[in-house]
Amino acid sequence: MFSLKQQSKDKDKSGAAAAGGAAPARRLRAGQLRAQKDITDIDMPPSMSLSFPNGASDMMHLALSLSPPEGPYYPGTFKFTITIPDGYPHSPPKVHCDTKVFHPNIDLEGHVCLNILRQDWKPVLTLSAVMYGLQLLFLEPNADDPLNSEAAEALKVGGASWERQVRTSLRGGYVGGVRFDKVV
Repeated sequence: MFSLKQQSKDKDKSGAAAAGGAAPARRLRAGQLRAQKDITDIDMPPSMSLSFPNGASDMMHLALSLSPPEGPYYPGTFKFTITIPDGYPHSPPKVHCDTKVFHPNIDLEGHVCLNILRQDWKPVLTLSAVMYGLQLLFLEPNADDPLNSEAAEALKVGGASWERQVRTSLRGGYVGGVRFDKVV
């Protein structure tokens, strides 16, 4: 992996040479240091990939691609934007689902209902916990804490109707008059 500290040192050295030895000291904030540690420590399963849309030096904005290895949303691939706030790890990351999906815990605007992103967030939790929490939402959707009530009701009824609606949405079809993104 790469080191944000090393990149900062390299910039300071190159700035020192250009300015006659007086480089401006640029310190990383605590949230940036913790984010760097979390990203370096992630043991990424094959069902996920992480990228940095603003370049590797901006570890506060991440793009996650998640492909559940099984379950009702297999074999779809879902895209998320993760923004790490300055107050991290005391404040949870902000997660947005960039893929329109028929899911009880993700609304049509991409808001995600995951308890560790709200009331159950603790500073000891990591980005890895968030990523695995998102994967769990696709393996075991929760109809008891919905953001999309139509999807939650369909899940509660269950059976072939629920499975058909999910498959239709994964293929980019319409469910309840809403067109979903094709993810398979």
